Amino acid sequence: METSGEVITCKAAVARGPGEPLVVEEIKVDPPKKMEVRMKILYSSICHTDIDIWKGTNEAQRAFPRILGHEAAGIIESVGEGVTDLKKGDHVIPIFNGECGNCVYCKSEKTNLCETLRVNPMKSVMVNDGKCRFSTMDGKPIYHFLNTSTFSEYTVIDAGCAAKIDPDASLKKMSLLSCCISTGVGAAWNCADVQAGSTVAIFGLGALGLAVAEGSRVRGASTIIGVDINSEKFIKGKKMGVTDFINPKDLGTPVHEKIREMTGGGVDYSFECAGNVDVLRESFLSTHDGWGSTVLLGIHPNPRMLPLHPMELFDGRKIIGTVFGDFKGKSQLPHLAQQCINGVLNLDEFITHELPFEKINEAFQLLLDGKSLRCVLKF
Repeated sequence: METSGEVITCKAAVARGPGEPLVVEEIKVDPPKKMEVRMKILYSSICHTDIDIWKGTNEAQRAFPRILGHEAAGIIESVGEGVTDLKKGDHVIPIFNGECGNCVYCKSEKTNLCETLRVNPMKSVMVNDGKCRFSTMDGKPIYHFLNTSTFSEYTVIDAGCAAKIDPDASLKKMSLLSCCISTGVGAAWNCADVQAGSTVAIFGLGALGLAVAEGSRVRGASTIIGVDINSEKFIKGKKMGVTDFINPKDLGTPVHEKIREMTGGGVDYSFECAGNVDVLRESFLSTHDGWGSTVLLGIHPNPRMLPLHPMELFDGRKIIGTVFGDFKGKSQLPHLAQQCINGVLNLDEFITHELPFEKINEAFQLLLDGKSLRCVLKF
């Protein structure tokens, strides 16, 4: 049945309040407006960022009712006025850090941010008119999330937030490129530029940290040290290239001292994926003086500032943050997807659970309990 230009009624998982179970209910989804597309979500997974916003820890980021979700893959159902690079039937990955292609940021090779479509957890409406494309059955607005809102059978996103991929690619696997894999692999490839024979330390072996390990493995790192308080993470980590494991609870000395001892002075690259400033300091100090680089990937909701003294930077160590692994999502993600198709990256190990969309609250609990890396929801 032709739905272009029509309001679609479909199911969505709506967050109605901080920490409240998501409500799977019927909603209405408006047609896309100028430079927007409406896509049918086929697979979506859950990230810790969804959990953080759902909990409402940061009151400034609260907006309820809201449709969360930002890791997904699907098919374009219809396009709005002015959209020429996408058409009905295209297979796409929604991206939270969009790329309009026209602003000074998008035209610069020095950043992957966009003036209007960059990641913004405060944003809860569409750029076009400041309104929602979602509504309840009685017409009340439902807010958007991270340019994507993928916990819905249909969603409306800006055209600059949709990356077209090869239709032969597995959409289930490609859904992971919306956040976790791209961010972690990109941190190793684009931000740190890990070289063959390099030494690496990764603090936090969740899905993000393991994506860093996978990216470092592909680049030929000789030593990949995983640091986590859960020793069971090493079992999974070994499949992604982790060569050594440190559980801080088992040490009587700071982690950075152990890493310096293991590597003869420190690693070439360290990655902080835990979102903890004390862990960040250990990560920074674990790198080799003179050239060590630390990449910050963890989300830090705590108001504490960086635990570094300016003079410590005079030892040659560097620290830098990255958003979406420094990938320009719309223009560069299709190539990453093709590399995955060609077997460069192993995505299978990241999918630990699969559930029907209606069991989304169970999927949330799996992540909260630390039992899953990625639980993929099938619509």
